[in-house]
Amino acid sequence: MGKIFYLMGKSSTGKDTIYKFILKENKFKLRKIVPYTTRPIREGEENGREYNFIDDAEVERLGIAGKIIELRAYNTFHGTWRYMTVDDGRIKLDSHNYIIIGTLESYKRTVDYYGQEAVVPIMVEVDNGVRLQRALNRERNQENPKYQEMCRRFLADEEDFSPERMKEANITRIFVNDNLTTCISEIEDYIEANLEPIK
Repeated sequence: MGKIFYLMGKSSTGKDTIYKFILKENKFKLRKIVPYTTRPIREGEENGREYNFIDDAEVERLGIAGKIIELRAYNTFHGTWRYMTVDDGRIKLDSHNYIIIGTLESYKRTVDYYGQEAVVPIMVEVDNGVRLQRALNRERNQENPKYQEMCRRFLADEEDFSPERMKEANITRIFVNDNLTTCISEIEDYIEANLEPIK
């Protein structure tokens, strides 16, 4: 049976960079699970690559069809944005291993859906000061910076990834991204150790 490697961490911890590197090198032939969202597409993003960008009507249709594995709604400065993982027929654990980026809450719901044996958590952490500076730099580069939303996300992460919630989710291994090369190497070793051959 294949595995879903679930990459998590607070905003601006380097998850996207790590995710892209692992997929580019693809030593382990991992396939990506592309989440769905109703938030506006950002500059540099492409529909179907970072996210499948949909509207609220499509969310309702997927829900009625029983296709939503997990769904989160965030009341942002710009309105309610929804993020979700969808059972869209592309996840085939009998023949492939996967990697996805998500939150602690989405990880827990994915475990509920597929079972703990199928989902392997990869938690990335960075010093809060470094994380805040990264977030600010990224937002400055947007055509229309959304600083209020950046601040909301930063503060929300402190609650979403609290030590109590990490314990509840049985997260025991944390990868500190103070050196990207070292962090990626440690994560790749961890993936290799948790892979099972696909029959």
